[in-house]
Amino acid sequence: MRWTLKTKPEAHLVSSLAAQLKVDERIATLLIQRGISTYEQTRQFFKPILADLHNPYLMKDMDKAVNRIETAMANQENILVFGDYDVDGTTAVSLVSAYLRSYYPNVATYIPDRYDEGYGISFKGIDFADDNGFSLIIALDCGIKSIDHVEYANERNIDFIICDHHRPGDNLPKAIAVLDPKRDDCSYPYDELCGCGVGFKLIQALAQNRGQSIDDLLPYLDLVATAIAADIVPMTGENRILAKFGLEVINKNPRPGIKALIQNLKKKTLTITDVVFIIAPRINAAGRIKHGNHAVELLTEFNLEQAEQFAAEIEGYNIDRKELDKQITVEALAQIEENQEKEKFTTVVYHEKWHKGVIGIVASRLTETYYRPTLVFTKSGDKLAASARSVKDFDIYNALEKCAEHLEQFGGHMYAAGMTLKEENYAAFKEAFEKVVQESIHPDLLIPEISIDAEIELKEINPKLIRLLNQFEPFGPENMTPVFLTKKVFDTGYGKTIGQNDEHLKLFVKQNNSEGYGVIGFGLGNKLERTKDKTPFDLVYCIDENEFNGNVTVQLRAKDLA
Repeated sequence: MRWTLKTKPEAHLVSSLAAQLKVDERIATLLIQRGISTYEQTRQFFKPILADLHNPYLMKDMDKAVNRIETAMANQENILVFGDYDVDGTTAVSLVSAYLRSYYPNVATYIPDRYDEGYGISFKGIDFADDNGFSLIIALDCGIKSIDHVEYANERNIDFIICDHHRPGDNLPKAIAVLDPKRDDCSYPYDELCGCGVGFKLIQALAQNRGQSIDDLLPYLDLVATAIAADIVPMTGENRILAKFGLEVINKNPRPGIKALIQNLKKKTLTITDVVFIIAPRINAAGRIKHGNHAVELLTEFNLEQAEQFAAEIEGYNIDRKELDKQITVEALAQIEENQEKEKFTTVVYHEKWHKGVIGIVASRLTETYYRPTLVFTKSGDKLAASARSVKDFDIYNALEKCAEHLEQFGGHMYAAGMTLKEENYAAFKEAFEKVVQESIHPDLLIPEISIDAEIELKEINPKLIRLLNQFEPFGPENMTPVFLTKKVFDTGYGKTIGQNDEHLKLFVKQNNSEGYGVIGFGLGNKLERTKDKTPFDLVYCIDENEFNGNVTVQLRAKDLA
């Protein structure tokens, strides 16, 4: 692990902000490190309000999208809400379809089959619309590169509205409206929305047009918060506002589908981390193992009893997903070791029988193990399909773009992407991808980095600091949980390993004569020897509050020690 201490902001900026806010300079430093340097920015950060959301009509083509939907309703047209099979796509479809159905009946949903149709808008989906009398398709979390598909639909007198957040290509589809804040010609003030976030801006515009207020849309924010958490978009600007209010809905009055997923949890209050690790994988499991339709059914069901049945089915898919994920990860690791490929700059593996629904998760696991830009391929029809995952600060989308001659199609973000290619092109692509990464990646990026916010002493941890740190939530990219370094701590003698394979570390540490704190280090069991006999060590950690049997205690979550 590379430990990097963030640059300290200039002292006069820190003291000025601390004075304005009447807070400790430690908190002022953390804020400035997150790009927050004024009183108003701090207010928006600590106390976001829905009024801070931007006017949706600032987004290019929003007026065209709203006008086309209103025309469709006036003419009693059938509207098909189409979206990808992952969490972002299924929540977006659930959001827009539920809102439209609240005042217009002729609305149906369509999620493509991961195995039969693949990612994004499909010709089969357009044929379904044509056969069933749909004259308008609203595509969510996909479509920005579907030039041929939209042309195919236009030939059948089916109009498209595209709501996407992926990077556009050189040309845009000839749709009625293309809503994507990443368009070069779109001046919308915030371009880091997820697909469900763009869908929310559409219903916000429709609501404004119908004289509704933003408060009328609050019940939909549990879906938006789930998508923001799952899609790992920056936790800044509008995403932070939507996630914060969406979390409140999840904790106080979630829709029956989400309530059915979380009602057996012992935790009273869910954080964004719980959404990432508890709610999102279950919604994703439907599309990975069976069909994304099951997720939409769950999220749009208003009868709790029925929602509980859907949730039980999805729990079964999630158990299957875990088994497949574990099995394929073991096989992929063995393949890498056998072929002695761990010395390369990339990790690229392939097996024709691997389950297409879990290769993205396996790619993430391999990235954690070898810390290389990673691709996991499987057979999909007569082609190969892959999921890509990257390491911090390396743009895998750009790397794939440089290998485009070998690919049939690809799309995604800086850190995650998907692609297909012909089997005969696999070897040439693998070689080209390795060459591109080798020539463009900085060697430091191949060593996992822990970015440390500040060095503190254990005696600085107090209830006031913890209370203020809690207000930094919800955490996510560009607003990660603060990470601290404390030097020369020692274990008081209670150190041990825990977990099935002794993979986790449990300590009780002090510094000089400070108060002691329990430490949990997930995956750090192999470092127990370094803490024996009260040997001093440096500890990098986050400050957690651990709730057990109704008691809340402060716990340090170790990220590394040396």
